[in-house]
Amino acid sequence: MTRNVIVVGAGVIGLSIALEAQSRGLAVRVIDRTGPAAGASAGNAGAFAFADILPLASPRIMRQAPKWLLDPLGPLSVPVAYAPRLLPWMWRFWRASRPAQVAASTVAQTAMMRHAQATLDGFLARAGASNMLRREGQLQVYEGGAQFDASLEGWRAREEGGVAFRHLEGDEIRQMQPGLSPRFTHATFTPGWATIDEPKLYVETLAGKFVADGGEIIIADAEALTEEGLRSSAGEMSGRVVIAAGAHSHHLARSAGVRIPLETERGYNTTLPHGGIELRQHITFPAHGFVISKLNGRLRVGGAVELGGLTAPPNYKRADAMLRKAKAFLPGLDITGGTQWMGFRPSLPDSLPAIGPLPGHPNVICAFGHGHLGLTQSTATADIVADLLTGKAPGIDMAPFSPARFQRPI
Repeated sequence: MTRNVIVVGAGVIGLSIALEAQSRGLAVRVIDRTGPAAGASAGNAGAFAFADILPLASPRIMRQAPKWLLDPLGPLSVPVAYAPRLLPWMWRFWRASRPAQVAASTVAQTAMMRHAQATLDGFLARAGASNMLRREGQLQVYEGGAQFDASLEGWRAREEGGVAFRHLEGDEIRQMQPGLSPRFTHATFTPGWATIDEPKLYVETLAGKFVADGGEIIIADAEALTEEGLRSSAGEMSGRVVIAAGAHSHHLARSAGVRIPLETERGYNTTLPHGGIELRQHITFPAHGFVISKLNGRLRVGGAVELGGLTAPPNYKRADAMLRKAKAFLPGLDITGGTQWMGFRPSLPDSLPAIGPLPGHPNVICAFGHGHLGLTQSTATADIVADLLTGKAPGIDMAPFSPARFQRPI
């Protein structure tokens, strides 16, 4: 069998693409330097966050950022030593926060989310993973009327995008989630939110299905793109290349002379072995930048954004700070015996992923930069990339996601 597609990256995006392309009759092999589910795909919150259509790049975040940056353990942090390297990316982020660009990005993100919802169940069935999905919804909680009122603009945008939700107050919140601190006077429930039982196991399930169906996973470094395909530490490989290497993807693009402004959002979490409470649904604390999610018999507390690159050591004080807040917000939470983790989220300055041909290299397809939404948009991205590989027009407008958008003047 001629293996004519090389997918770089064995995370949830890469393996979803590999499985979908394989199901279309393409011969596929995956290359990854450490193997399946070794990065952000292992330690994420497990959410299919279909309600998250609002781009991170927005006037709302620009207003909050100065306050957050004053707190080194707050929702947003930039290590001083890394700040000079971040300036070009922040300039693009600021430009993407203009109202017209935010409106366009919201339309694009809404289309991607609808496509993700439409492709999810069929993909899970083919992968043998349908039993891993829970549809329990998500609760976003607010401390006081002012905080809630500030969120309403975003909920109006979601309503226009077809996102179902309902607002709650007082006892309604406690009925939805017993044990939540009364400091949270308002909340919004999104029933369309779904979660996976165990993110790492899910990606390993995809890998197992891919190999069982004849795919190959190679543990090696992808070193550079070539005219024929890819040069790796395991030798030369020929075929069309899909770059789905998460936060490392821009390095491979640069080997072909293309610069894409990918940055790394370092996310932190603590997985608690017991938790001590009944978590009825995923809970988001938007003013504090973290979530609590339910895994198989465990709870995961994590989130925040640290724009600090790929090489600095983890600052687990950030995970500790979120855990202390979680205990204050859910007093019955048992925070003992937890396991800490830090992972890299690949983020582009306009909050949209790069999906499509690498500029000047039609045989290389980009599929990276999903930020917090890699798991959420994995099946949509897989469907789109498989369409591109087989010459079929994708089901949504791909112009907003084109990697070539970063080659134009800003």
